[in-house]
Amino acid sequence: MNDTPETSRNSSTALEQLRQLIQQQEHTPDRALPTERELAERFGVGRREIRRALDVLEEEGRIWRKQGKGTFVGPSAPVQPLVLQDLPHQSNLLEVMEARLQLEPGLASLAALRATKEQIALMKRLLERMHAITPPEDGDQHELWDSAFHRAIAEAAGNRLMLGLFDAVDAVRRDPGWQHLRVQARTPARLDNYDNHHQRLVMHIAQRQPHEAAAAMREHLLALQQALMETLYSRQEEMP
Repeated sequence: MNDTPETSRNSSTALEQLRQLIQQQEHTPDRALPTERELAERFGVGRREIRRALDVLEEEGRIWRKQGKGTFVGPSAPVQPLVLQDLPHQSNLLEVMEARLQLEPGLASLAALRATKEQIALMKRLLERMHAITPPEDGDQHELWDSAFHRAIAEAAGNRLMLGLFDAVDAVRRDPGWQHLRVQARTPARLDNYDNHHQRLVMHIAQRQPHEAAAAMREHLLALQQALMETLYSRQEEMP
């Protein structure tokens, strides 16, 4: 299988499926995960997408690798999300942003109260990985680390139900059908602004400032929402 298959699936798809596989294999940590090639064939993505997803999981402490032996399930997550099967699977990006605006400021506030030093260190590492993306226009990889960063905040909040809701909303957000719109809404100036938001978020969480963390998250999400709306309306005006 080539590294770039002609498919709408991406690294985020691989990451979501790998999380499910790891959850199933947590009780047999001595058994290695399938090889990258096998995972790529199983999930219908390229090996590059599998490697990127594994990088995120390794950074989160979900897996560990041993040269010549394979990839193994690492320590369990601080909290495990609930499976919410009855949440709607059909929505749109603007509804997703409305849901995020209701949910994620609260998660940021709780994270400022409950995050461990290790969780804060993880947030900082994820930001570093996001900044190191080359080339900068690699939207798939940027979305992968951005999603992992927001999920790290959700995990640090320490509420299983809210983490499950976050995962459900994030799965809708990452629908491949909307990827082109998300890419169009991402400009260098906006990315610089988002980076400032992210840095302030981590600072407020590290300094145990729940109100400030919630406000920074709300400001960030409002900026994302505005960018999506402007891009969506611009596309509609260009249509004949």
